[in-house]
Amino acid sequence: MDYNLMREFADSWALLAMALFFVGVIAFAFRPGSRKQADEAARIPLKDD
Repeated sequence: MDYNLMREFADSWALLAMALFFVGVIAFAFRPGSRKQADEAARIPLKDD
């Protein structure tokens, strides 16, 4: 692989993959029911053992 081929790949398919990953992360964070899990995870450091 030379530089030009890698750059062409990064400009097209890698950009599409990163955009889809970003949309997936946002959808996962804002899905219904995620607030309860996020609140539970936020309280983990404050729990007394």
